[in-house]
Parts: sequence; structure tokens; C-alpha cells
Amino acid sequence: MSAEAHTANAPMQPRQILAVVLCIALTGLDGYDVLAISFAAPGIATEWGINKAVLGVVLSIELFGMAAGSALLGTLADRVGRKPTILACLCVMTLGMFAASWAQTIPFLAAARLLTGLGIGGMLASSSAIVAEVSNDRRRNLNLSLNIAGYPSGAILGGSLASFLLAHDHNWRVVFQVGAIATLVALPLAAILLQEQAGFLQSRTRTPLKLLFSRELAPATLLLTGAYFAQIMVFYFVQKWIPKILVDLGHTPAEAGAVLVAANIGCLFGAIGIGISSQLFRFVPLMLGAMVLGFCCVAAIGLGSWDLRQMAVVCCVAGFFVNAAVVGLYPVMARTFPARVRGSGIGFAIGIGRGGAALGPMAAGALFTLGYGLGAVALVMGSGALIAAVILMALTRLQAA
Repeated sequence: MSAEAHTANAPMQPRQILAVVLCIALTGLDGYDVLAISFAAPGIATEWGINKAVLGVVLSIELFGMAAGSALLGTLADRVGRKPTILACLCVMTLGMFAASWAQTIPFLAAARLLTGLGIGGMLASSSAIVAEVSNDRRRNLNLSLNIAGYPSGAILGGSLASFLLAHDHNWRVVFQVGAIATLVALPLAAILLQEQAGFLQSRTRTPLKLLFSRELAPATLLLTGAYFAQIMVFYFVQKWIPKILVDLGHTPAEAGAVLVAANIGCLFGAIGIGISSQLFRFVPLMLGAMVLGFCCVAAIGLGSWDLRQMAVVCCVAGFFVNAAVVGLYPVMARTFPARVRGSGIGFAIGIGRGGAALGPMAAGALFTLGYGLGAVALVMGSGALIAAVILMALTRLQAA
């Protein structure tokens, strides 16, 4: 019996559980490091006097880095190993966060965020591959969902701290400094506790990217990439624009940050909810329901008539369904791609798919600048969830054929 087959059928051991917990923590760092720019955005806009179109680019720039990091470093993880790739990503993220805290110009800040995104993208692909490989069949969907649940967990914990600091008259730069220090602390922990999995070592290949476009895998690769592209565009519209939208409605940056924390509480419970539900119900109907309800909730944000508490609730529910659908795509990817190309497959899908993540905040900024109201922008941006649902149905039919 191969190492991968043994892991798939045996009960999970303490070392496997420890690996999952550590990956969840590392994904939590990703969540905070990505959203640091959202918490800092109102302060940056005020200090530097930039308009919404420029701010949309600043909010999106690290997502291009995440796209490149997921695709390129995910492939690297299939060649040299998950552990060295993760350690390299942590180094890059630390440097990028410190650099952002030193920024004095838009180009320098953009470069720092691009660098940070490169590390974050590689981390998501590599940690997802490790979790898939240490998990048995019974717990794989749940563990992958919990791993991605680390993302909003990091945003909640770090975002609560950031909101507290901003409310007590700290400069926006402290938001990046907190993330840089936390990421630096994680580096030696990952170096000591992570190890390569036997299933990966037995199946390592030198040409993983080429295999993704073989006759066997190409259709699924393209469909998964398209679904992730559409759904993540909705996710990052909520994550990147909520603080600025609320400040424009007359609330303080600290109040806006608190609503973003509420949205990420919804994201956390959505990730946990889809994981637990996957143990009890058919997975694809759960995903389709989350996508449709996510669209409805994002459209509701656009009504704009909510008070602060109501907006927090609406954003929380939107985060629940939108992120449940994002998280649910990771088990689908892990199940679709075999071990020899799992890092590359997940990395390619979320890397190219993050083109949607990058385009989302930029497109929203452009629509706002052109004079479209919040309702129209929310409706347009939320429609990505419906597109993702259609693609997922096509993938399901392909796999059933």
C-alpha cells in the first residue's frame, strides 16, 4: 500500500493533527496580512489625499502578487517541497509588511504590497497541499475548510487589534508593523514543526504544470480556475471596500474596521459551517446554495440604508455565505488534483483565479469614480457568485461523465 493510500484510510495521528493546526495558524497570518491594507486604507487616503480610483489600485496590488505567488510558488512546492516553500514565503511576507510600514509614496507602498502578496499566495497553495496530504479521507474536507477558516480568524484577531490601535490615535503604519512582527515570530515555529509528507515525496514530479493541461486534467483545471476567479472577486469586493464605503457614509475608520471584523466573523463561521456540513450533507448542493445566498447578501449591502449595527449584521451574513463558497472550492480542488500536481493545481487555480480578486476592488473603484452608486456596484460585483455556481455545475457534470 502506498503512503498516500495508508494515510487516506488510517486514523489521524497527533503529528498529523499538529501539522493541520500549524497550517491553520499560518493561514491566519495570511488573512491578517492581506487585510492590513483594508484597515489602513482610510488613514492612507486621508494622509495622502488619493481618490477612489487610485485607492482601488492600492487595495488590489497585492492580489496580483498573490496570483503570481500561488501559481509560481505552488509549482515550486511540487518540485522542492512544501516546507522550504513555506519558509521562503514567510520571509517574503515579513519583509513586505515591514516595507509597507515605512512607505512614504504610493509606488513604494504598492511595491511592498506586491511583495507581501507574493508570499501570501505561495503560502495558501503550500499549506493547502500539506493539509490535504496529512488528512485521511474522512476528515480531508473538514480539515481543508478549517485551514482556510484560519484566514478570517487572522483577520478577526488582527483586525480587532488594528481597530483598537486606530481608535487610540495610532498611525495606520502600526497595522503593518503588527503583521510583520507576527509573521517573523512564525518563521522559527514553521522551521521546527513542519515536515514533508511521504505521499508527496513518493509522487514528486519535475513537470507538474504541464500535467495540469494533459487531456485528463485540463478541463477540470480550467473550470476550477474560472469558478475560483468569479467567487473570489465577490469575496475581495467585500473585504477591500467595506471600510472605505462606511467612512464615506460618515463613520470613523475605527467603526469601519469593526464592521470589517464582523464580516470576517461571518467568514470564519462560513468556513467552519461548510466544513461541518460536508460531513453530513451532499457537498455540491451546499456550495450552490452558498453561492446564490452570497449574491443576495452582497446585493443587500448595496441598499446603503442600514445603520452601523445593521450594516455589521448584513456584512457578517454576506461574509458567511461568500466565504463558505470560497472555502468549499479548496476540497474540490484537493479531490480533483492528484498528489503529484496538487500544489501546482491548487496554486494555478487560486493564482489565476486571483485575477478576479485583483480585478474586483479595481473594478469597484472604477465604477464608483464613474459615478455609479453603491447599489449598482454591489449588484455587479456580487454577480460573480452566480457565475461561479454555473461553472461548478458544469464541473460536476464533467466529473460524473
